[in-house]
Amino acid sequence: MLQQAQLFPQFPLAQPDYTNLAIGPNEQRQVVALGIRLITRSGVPLAVLQREASPRFGRPTALLEVLSPEPSAAAEFLSVLRTQLQTRSVLKGQVVSLTMDEYGSSGAGVTFHERPSLTAADVILPEGLLDKVSDHAVGMAEHRKQLEALGQHLKRGILLYGPPGTGKTHTVRYLLGRSKGTTAIILSGGSLAYIAEAARMARALQPSMVILEDCDLIAEDRSFGHGPQPLLFEVLDAMDGLDDDADVAFILTTNRVDMLERALAQRPGRVDLAVEIPLPEVQERAALLELYAREIAFSAEAISVTAERTAGTTASLAKELVRRAVVAAALAGADVADEHLLSAVDELMADSAALTRSLLGSGGDRHGLDIAE
Repeated sequence: MLQQAQLFPQFPLAQPDYTNLAIGPNEQRQVVALGIRLITRSGVPLAVLQREASPRFGRPTALLEVLSPEPSAAAEFLSVLRTQLQTRSVLKGQVVSLTMDEYGSSGAGVTFHERPSLTAADVILPEGLLDKVSDHAVGMAEHRKQLEALGQHLKRGILLYGPPGTGKTHTVRYLLGRSKGTTAIILSGGSLAYIAEAARMARALQPSMVILEDCDLIAEDRSFGHGPQPLLFEVLDAMDGLDDDADVAFILTTNRVDMLERALAQRPGRVDLAVEIPLPEVQERAALLELYAREIAFSAEAISVTAERTAGTTASLAKELVRRAVVAAALAGADVADEHLLSAVDELMADSAALTRSLLGSGGDRHGLDIAE
């Protein structure tokens, strides 16, 4: 029996504290926030203290402490628990992002996301490009046994580069949809500082993907790191630290490949496939318009004229053209027709709309985040 300690009478024995934690995109579970479990394992008593993370009070991670009269029993219990954490983790097979907590501690929070369900028809790229990326990111894992038998490594790195708005993030979403059962960890912005944690999670929860968005933003940034080297080098070191047989794919995206090229060349072998996602050609712009207007009866001629007139633009502008056509028709109280699409082209391709095009990732040399991909 656990007896009340007389040294601290102000802290009486009480029921455990509970809290609700997410275990999926739309699911929560009640878990112990602070409590002691008294159990017996193989005839040996164990006391297990479970305590939630509390960054507000300087405790960035959850704690589990085990007390037993036989140290070997406590060690064996923790060993089994570590295995269970890997094989039965609520994170396994999920799509999650790591985020900085509001108290600025070194720990990262986890946000669950729905796995995208895009088909190849939803991704408009030059012919053969999507298959090339998909085979390397996803297809390779499907032949794991054959690769291992021939002594080839599974760990792989993919760099998707190109102007903003061309479809890099959209391509990643397709890869996520194709890799059901794979654990996906997404890092972007300040959360790229958690690359070491992400790599450890990926190793434990493989098969895994680690998505590193807009890596050019940290190419020379030391503000998040713990040493003199740029954070990008920490990313590359984390990639190199995994075993060759780790079924982990690192997918990096960037709008500024020139910011990464020198660093990647200094650490060869981390990225073994670099793919440019270019501005869409006329046939791809037509396909994008058809994709975004699949519920609208624009004529083939209007689609063709619009595609010809929008050279140098991206998928985000094609999407905006269709939206503006629908809005114009609604304001006029009419059905959406070719005239509304062509009017939207006149409006967005005019010289006065240069800044708008730039904000949509088209018609300029602006380097920023992928918008509306």
